[in-house]
Amino acid sequence: MPQPVSAQLAGKKIAAVSVAMSAFAIVLRYLHKRGLGPLSALVRDPAMAARRVRSKEDEYDFDEYDVVVIGGGTAGCALASRLSEDPSIRVLLLEAGKSSLSEVFTIVPVSYSRLFHSVHDWDLRTVPQPNAGSLTKYWPRAKLLGGCSCLNAMVFHAGAPEDYDEWSLAQKGQEGALQWSFSEFQKYMLKFEKFHPSPQYPEVDASLRGNSGPVEVGFFGYASKGTPKFIEACQKVGIPATPDVNTSKGTIGVTKVVTYINPNGRRVTSEFAYLTPEVLARPNLKVITQAQVTRILFDRSGATPRAIGAEFTHPNGEKFQVKARKEVVLSAGAVHTPQILMLSGVGPADHLKAHNIPVVADLPGVGSHLMDHVVIDLNYLDKSQSSLSFVEGRTLVHKLKLISAAWQYRLKGTGPLTTNVCEAIAFVRSTDPKLFPPDEFPPEKNPEDTTSGPGAPDIELFFSPVGYKQHSGDNMPPAHYFGLHGVLLRPTSKGTIRLKSSDPNEPPIIDPQYLSTEHDVGVLVRAARLLARIVSTQPLVSMLDPAADADAELDHALHTLDDAAVAEQVRHKAETLYHPACTARMAPLADGGVVDPFLRVHGIPNLRVADASVFPTIVSGHTAAPTLAIAEKAADLIKESLSLKPRP
Repeated sequence: MPQPVSAQLAGKKIAAVSVAMSAFAIVLRYLHKRGLGPLSALVRDPAMAARRVRSKEDEYDFDEYDVVVIGGGTAGCALASRLSEDPSIRVLLLEAGKSSLSEVFTIVPVSYSRLFHSVHDWDLRTVPQPNAGSLTKYWPRAKLLGGCSCLNAMVFHAGAPEDYDEWSLAQKGQEGALQWSFSEFQKYMLKFEKFHPSPQYPEVDASLRGNSGPVEVGFFGYASKGTPKFIEACQKVGIPATPDVNTSKGTIGVTKVVTYINPNGRRVTSEFAYLTPEVLARPNLKVITQAQVTRILFDRSGATPRAIGAEFTHPNGEKFQVKARKEVVLSAGAVHTPQILMLSGVGPADHLKAHNIPVVADLPGVGSHLMDHVVIDLNYLDKSQSSLSFVEGRTLVHKLKLISAAWQYRLKGTGPLTTNVCEAIAFVRSTDPKLFPPDEFPPEKNPEDTTSGPGAPDIELFFSPVGYKQHSGDNMPPAHYFGLHGVLLRPTSKGTIRLKSSDPNEPPIIDPQYLSTEHDVGVLVRAARLLARIVSTQPLVSMLDPAADADAELDHALHTLDDAAVAEQVRHKAETLYHPACTARMAPLADGGVVDPFLRVHGIPNLRVADASVFPTIVSGHTAAPTLAIAEKAADLIKESLSLKPRP
């Protein structure tokens, strides 16, 4: 669970858990350290794969590639791997961080929040959010190969089928629009997936799941004692049990989470899945780490600009350039993709001119239409004392339990350290009369239906065997807690990513404009009401300790509040679920689009974007799966395009 929100808390925490975490790390590194060996693709010295920039641009030569991929995150690793399957395509992948393969906290599922506020995190914050407590909000974004697949909650969820039909319709008949419909796009979901059936969940139809992809998923995450209780309580309030929320049958219902965890209990990151030793041995692939891209290079001598390479810096301050003979692809994520575009002169012209950046292409949609999933976290005292709070190592007993769990993980790859925190999940509609009876929730007060279709949700609920606030369990007194969480899946609030300056080292200005519409607050109020019913329903209520009913720091009394007070709680509790998207949307130019259905930037045909920033609108679920599928599809689009062009 997430790290402290202040330097003072962080210092206290480090002192409290150093002994336990040192033992924890030693044990796990012994098990999991993966020697890199003779991997020819992984470049530690940039000068081996790129040319230093001298005082004059015409005094050096480029090291050339067919395709340069900027950003080795969730999408970038997949894209580079798939493109380099063709030995005739020379591929370079540039990543600002290091490899994650030897970082223990990217391996052990429960430990991902140890990366928060670390050197492997961009450690971003939004501007103050006036409709969400007037607070800045912390945005974890991994600075590692594998990107946010290194520090997300490992929830495998593809969204609702209708989401992708909506994507297709948003293209308004542009060439290639239909390829984004669910019936066409689903094959890329199946292509990356390797689903492991479980005898504990025999109702899941494995024939509907991918079985030969590089990304292993299954029911390998830990299930605490509260997880089946949450699922049963959900059923009792009217949420149907759904064995699998990842098929064409739809996503409504409650289920145990399928996770990006393999049979050995290891987190499956994009780097781990796609950049295997065999892939890194390919002579046509190079991967440069610690390469922070500062701008895309363009040739503007013709009628339309062409992307011809990228410039990046090394931590030692040296500057390098590489040349792309065919294409440049941005896969830097929904924050850094628009930042790099704008630093390169692609974005809203007035904004670029304000920072003295020459305009290459005036695209107002760059950095606009930012969408994110807002979550509210409700915390309860656990009478059963079955929570996993001990993983924080805050007391001697907790430290001993942590060391014991580390040895179980070391020997078997099982146990509490394989929890993904979000252990059970439910998807519902805010207008479902079974869950929101008309006598309590008058239909005339129903929120606007922003779902992608009648079978798609706008609320997600999940259970965690720990409590936390503001991404941290350390700002709560040591005790056993469990958490219930409500997520706004289809927000109407939209924000922006903007440059703070023309300095690439300055983080961008992030303004998601959380809860700026009454719709968004109203949906989360309904989510909170539903969670209050679930926690009061057997068998989950048996875990609720009445000793904390009057504790204002917990949420036992939420059901006693009126709607206005619940709305105030929603605004106070609002946080990111780590799903920013849509900042370089696939849409017609007239609609603020940045890329076309072939993921080509409007007006720059050999510059593409392939990551969550191209979502036309945010999906009603978790974003890792569609991001991986976009990378898979982008690889096919690029391969097809290159096969039609004469090679140099």
